[in-house]
Amino acid sequence: MSSVLPLRDERSLVLQLRDAISAMIEERGLQPGDQLPTEAELTQAFRISRPALREALKLLEQDGTIYVKHGKGRFVSAMATLQVERPITCFESVTDMVRRFGYKPTNKVLSVAEEDPPEEVQAALRLNARARVIRLERLRMQGKEVLVYCIDYIPRAIIPDHVSDIDWSGSVLNLLERYRQRPSMSTASASAVLLPQEVSDRNNLHDFGPAFLVTEVAYTPIGTPVLFSKDYHRGSRFTFSFVRK
Repeated sequence: MSSVLPLRDERSLVLQLRDAISAMIEERGLQPGDQLPTEAELTQAFRISRPALREALKLLEQDGTIYVKHGKGRFVSAMATLQVERPITCFESVTDMVRRFGYKPTNKVLSVAEEDPPEEVQAALRLNARARVIRLERLRMQGKEVLVYCIDYIPRAIIPDHVSDIDWSGSVLNLLERYRQRPSMSTASASAVLLPQEVSDRNNLHDFGPAFLVTEVAYTPIGTPVLFSKDYHRGSRFTFSFVRK
């Protein structure tokens, strides 16, 4: 077994290692009840320090992927073998998510502006009273059909360039990476709603129907919030899965 840690992955080392061990479990076909390699074997295989390894193993234990038998070692749990299609817990750009559903989306920028943050956004992004945000409003489309209506808020302080000089049609995560602020994790809430009436009227989206709203705050590996998003997914076009434990 050799190291599978990606050389250019900017997430924290512990998170990389957690994912690498999960991949190892899958690649080696380990089943519930099978024992993991020892700490010595894992540190050698991944060329990592033992403290970092133990932190990654703690995360896997918290996730329910592995469990500990004191005095015997660490073992694979049934949770590690549960696979769900299109998991709602997967952190990724909306563009990548839409592509995983088999669509070939185009992004239509409706508006982009610098403004004072709404109270909800200011709190979520931990902004001071004078801070400004960039508000980006877009549609993700398949042909002429609107799949997702998106609003993103980015702290103005982390984008030094003029707003008008930036191409806002691509992935926001990739854009933040250009400024060394790419997020690697998020907290989110989900609810079933209708599009706000003014959004439907302004964009002629009266046929959008029920929406699955994901409100999300994305963080860098050191825990700095850099993105607040509200994404309204067309309910008739998306189905998400999750594991309960």
